[in-house]
Amino acid sequence: MSLKFFLSIYARLVGVTALVVLICTLLFTGINSVRHQFWHERFAEPLMRWLAATPVPVRQYHWMPSMFGLRSGDPSQFDLTTITTERLGYGQIVAQRTDVGYRYLVRSFDGEVISLRLKQTYQEMAQAVALVIRWHLETTAPDQRAEVIDQLAEALLVSIKPVQNLERLPDQTVLEGVADSGLAVFNEQGEHRAHVLLRLSEGDLIVVQMPPPFNPWAWPVIALLMVVIGSVLAVALFLAIRLVEGHLRKVESVAVRIGRGEMGARVESEDGTLVSRLADSFNSMAEHIQRLVNVQREMIHAVSHELRTPVARIRFGVQMIESGNGPEVLAKQLEGIDGDIQELDELIDEILTYARLEQGGPVFSLREGSVTDIVRQVVSEQQVIRTGIQIDCRIDDASERWALSDMEPRYIHRAIQNLVGNAARYAEGRVVVNCHLDEDNCRIDVEDDGPGIPEQDWEKVFTAFARLDDSRTRTSGGYGLGLSIVRRILYWHGGQAFVGRSDELGGARFSLVWPRRKPADSFL
Repeated sequence: MSLKFFLSIYARLVGVTALVVLICTLLFTGINSVRHQFWHERFAEPLMRWLAATPVPVRQYHWMPSMFGLRSGDPSQFDLTTITTERLGYGQIVAQRTDVGYRYLVRSFDGEVISLRLKQTYQEMAQAVALVIRWHLETTAPDQRAEVIDQLAEALLVSIKPVQNLERLPDQTVLEGVADSGLAVFNEQGEHRAHVLLRLSEGDLIVVQMPPPFNPWAWPVIALLMVVIGSVLAVALFLAIRLVEGHLRKVESVAVRIGRGEMGARVESEDGTLVSRLADSFNSMAEHIQRLVNVQREMIHAVSHELRTPVARIRFGVQMIESGNGPEVLAKQLEGIDGDIQELDELIDEILTYARLEQGGPVFSLREGSVTDIVRQVVSEQQVIRTGIQIDCRIDDASERWALSDMEPRYIHRAIQNLVGNAARYAEGRVVVNCHLDEDNCRIDVEDDGPGIPEQDWEKVFTAFARLDDSRTRTSGGYGLGLSIVRRILYWHGGQAFVGRSDELGGARFSLVWPRRKPADSFL
């Protein structure tokens, strides 16, 4: 995996995460601002409705103006907006945020506006409700309190229960608060809603349980956030899959085009994408297939051309045998036919070797062998065959030290043999084989004193069935496959074969260079 691709994926994941966080934050804040406003109005509604139904609440609950800012009066006495006035006219409870808390407004039955100000909404509302309950219970006969408790609980939407089991009394701190002020707000263990403990003048204890406070993490909010997160991730995943699918469709389209015969079709892909390596591998495969197809076409064309001459000579020889002009002529024709058949065998062997190397190569089993021994063996073999040519072998002492190399001896022998035989074929009288070996590389130079090869044709000589003027006539021999085979052998050894000009002899110089030791990541 490339660093660019990793950073690209990482940046996109960070972007999606930031987007999810931003959307959830905005959604959470926006929804809860509305829910919080709605909760304030619903939470204050029972007490405000009770005050609106009470004649002159400021006088009846005389402690509330000083403790909770209770006011009542004409709407003109309050700084009301048009919307607030309309809402109050519809009988709604209005909660307004102020600098020191919340102001709650309601219109009474006689048309006046009642206002209540709370700094700490939940706790002070619990105290106000508890004080109202205590006032009514204090002014009610003991035998009627049960009925009044039920009425107050229903109207104020709270739970009111006398304390009858002393074991369920809250801790000492709450009791001390009740002893000092007559009431104390507390929370039971495991609950978020407030409880108020009241002490009546007779000493009876009453517990008032308030509705739960505002919960920003209510399950509908959590469910909505989960839906949003799932939706954003689904969209991101869809776009990512669509992007990958688009790249894969490019590969598929090129594969279809190649299947139709458009061998030059290639996949265009930017670096750092998910399928960039696939595209590179596919293009490499397509180039290899195109080269193989071109080689096959050239081979079929060249083979058909090469086969014509020996086949024609064999046909002519058969015709001469049929004429039966004498034993000497018959023997000569049979000898010629045998030579032509030998030529066909050599041609087929060259073609099969080249095809095997070109279409992926043999499964090389590299093993350690002596390069200098192979060079000496090839030179001695060619000296026997090329009696009219002087073939010299030069191997210095330094090269003898690094003679052992990882190679396939049979194919290295074939490559050197092709070069030496080719040089001897075109040399006027001398061929020199230089062997240069060091710790890292092996190099074999084969030079001759022949006419040489023009510089513009240096690459062309390695092309299969290539013709350089009259170099492939019957007098010089050869089929144009020897040098192609040499280059492919060196390719599968991780090396190169190239041609130049001999400074010493003036003719051509062919060189083989390959690593002395097999690389750790070699494909051989």
